[in-house]
Amino acid sequence: MSDGATVQILGVAGSLRRGSFNAATLRAAQELAPAGMTIETFDIAPIPAYNDDVQQSGFPPPVEDLCARIRAADGVLIVTPEYNYSIPGVLKNAIDWASRPTPATSPLAGKPVAAIGASTGMFGAAWAQADLRKSLGLAGARVLDEELAVPGAHEAFHDDGRIKRGATRRRLAEILELLIAQARERMAASASAPS
Repeated sequence: MSDGATVQILGVAGSLRRGSFNAATLRAAQELAPAGMTIETFDIAPIPAYNDDVQQSGFPPPVEDLCARIRAADGVLIVTPEYNYSIPGVLKNAIDWASRPTPATSPLAGKPVAAIGASTGMFGAAWAQADLRKSLGLAGARVLDEELAVPGAHEAFHDDGRIKRGATRRRLAEILELLIAQARERMAASASAPS
C-alpha cells in the first residue's frame, strides 16, 4: 500500500505482442496519469499456465511476484485486446492465478480495477472489456463500471506513441481520475478501520 497522497497503480497489458497497441495505451495512461498517481507496469509473459496441481506445490515465482505487486498497489489498470470476442488466454490465466486462493482472500479482493482496451476493429475490444470486467468481478475485484474502447488502434497513435484522438485522451484521463478516486476511497476506509 502506498503512503501519503500518492496512489500506486499496477498496469497490465493483455497482449504479449511486440509493438502491442494495448501496451501503447498503457504507456499513454502513464503519460496522462493525474497528479498523485503513478502507474508501474507488470509483464504477464512469464506466468505459467494455471494448474491446480502446480498451485498445490506453491505459487511459481512469477505468480508470487504478480500477487505481491497487486497487493502492494492501490489499484490496477488492465488494457486488453480482443481475441475471438473475448480476452486473450494469457490475460485470463493471470487473473485465474490472482484470484487464488479464494476471491475473498485473493490479491484482487476489493481492489479497485479499471478495464479498458484497444483493437484494430471498429469496436475497440468492447466485448473483451465486458468479459474482463466479469472475470475480475468474480475474482473479487471492485471493477469500475466504465470503459474506454480504442477502435482502429493501428491508426490511433502518433509515431511517438501518443494517442492521436483528443476524445480518446480525454476519456482515458477521466477513467484514471475515477480510478484514483476509488483507490483513495479504499485507502481512507482502510485507514479508519479498527485494527
